[in-house]
Amino acid sequence: MEQDLRKKRMWAYGIVGFFALISISTYSFNEYYIYLSVYLWFGFLYGMCLQYGRFCFSSAFRDLFAVGVPRMAVGIMIATVLFALVSAFVTATGLSTFHAAPTSVHAVIAGLIFGIGMVFAGGCASGSLYKTGEGNGVALMVILSISVTQALFADVAGWTNKLVPASWHESALAKGLPETINAGDGWVDQYLAGYVWDQPVMTFASTLGMSNESVSGAFVGNLLLGVIIPAALLLVVVYIGWSRTGFLRKRKKQQGSTGFRDELAGYWTMILASKRTAIAGLLLGIFCGLQMLVTQGLRVKFGVKNAGTLLERMGFDYGISVNGTVFDPGYWYVTTQEAQWVGWVFNKLGADNMDNIYFGFVNGIPNPAINPADWMSLALIGGAAVMALLHNEFKFKKPTLELATWAIIGGALMGIGSRLGLGCNVGAFFVRVSQGDTSGWLFGLGMIAGAYIGVKFFNWWTERRMAKEFQACEL
Repeated sequence: MEQDLRKKRMWAYGIVGFFALISISTYSFNEYYIYLSVYLWFGFLYGMCLQYGRFCFSSAFRDLFAVGVPRMAVGIMIATVLFALVSAFVTATGLSTFHAAPTSVHAVIAGLIFGIGMVFAGGCASGSLYKTGEGNGVALMVILSISVTQALFADVAGWTNKLVPASWHESALAKGLPETINAGDGWVDQYLAGYVWDQPVMTFASTLGMSNESVSGAFVGNLLLGVIIPAALLLVVVYIGWSRTGFLRKRKKQQGSTGFRDELAGYWTMILASKRTAIAGLLLGIFCGLQMLVTQGLRVKFGVKNAGTLLERMGFDYGISVNGTVFDPGYWYVTTQEAQWVGWVFNKLGADNMDNIYFGFVNGIPNPAINPADWMSLALIGGAAVMALLHNEFKFKKPTLELATWAIIGGALMGIGSRLGLGCNVGAFFVRVSQGDTSGWLFGLGMIAGAYIGVKFFNWWTERRMAKEFQACEL
């Protein structure tokens, strides 16, 4: 046993050494690589935090709706508040790299599809990444399914154009996009340019007439009104629905009666039960905030607004969008870079997928070897692996045919939901809510509803299968 633990520690140190070697060697070649290394090391830290806190939205909602355990759901909500607190400081400095998303019912629908998918898959987008770092083969299949689906869905056209409302088509053409971008051809392109881009972009601060960068806007509008109060109310709902009865029953046995002070004690006990996830969330918030500051500082230092310019300076102009950009959020994000991996492969195999908005106009498909966000996701897997190895939690898990099937189906639904919502459980909910973006809560509400539907479906499916097995045994 001791020898096995020693071997796992050596693997963990080897992963850290490998990433250090990449950072040092690439920087010695060109100082611009430090920009990519920032993504790498923050991704590494995210992976360690996720693995430590078992930070998975799918597990949170599955535990809540299937077995009535609110610990993970409460922990994620607390983590969102803590992240928002750090984000408020960063925003008030004027160095935030965050951009709010359009707000409309599309976010709810996207969240619904994503929520169903993550329950089917057994892991959300970020959760599947860190579980891949633990050696989970099912999680890897989920990531592959999400990635392939996004790459295909972003470029879908043909018969799907018949489903596009005329108003979307006309609005997309009216945007005057470059000739290389077929805005009038392709369902997703017309959905984006003809519908989503026409929706209002709002934060809680802006709806109150405050500037996001002002102290009042960052702390009162976005933090207090946009995160703390809604989160506290949501936690009250969770307490009443899942924790209150059991806690008060124990209190009544101990002291004979209960009152309002016991209600407060029960609420606080529920929150403290999620300590490990909350700690992980606080660290995620600190690291996300620091990444914004460091990334923006490097942009100022190098005189750029996007990593696409740096890649062009280094001679890597292949896969850059028509705007000279690549996906470069400046903070923690999941799913877009995974879609870029597959999009790049498809393009190398002969697919003409740079004529759409997603790849050709906004994100590009640079070589994964020099794509900043790609470095972040790969390092996230590595960080999770290091944490799992150090705590003896790493183990290769081969997927069964049934689990693989659900992984592919769930991953596909998450991929579609991510493209419709312009992000996943991280980019469309966790990050947006913490920044006071109103669309984040809409995606979250849809995701919760989708998770509930997914759990109910699985309960029905399991009962149906067990009934068939019992019937077969009787025969």
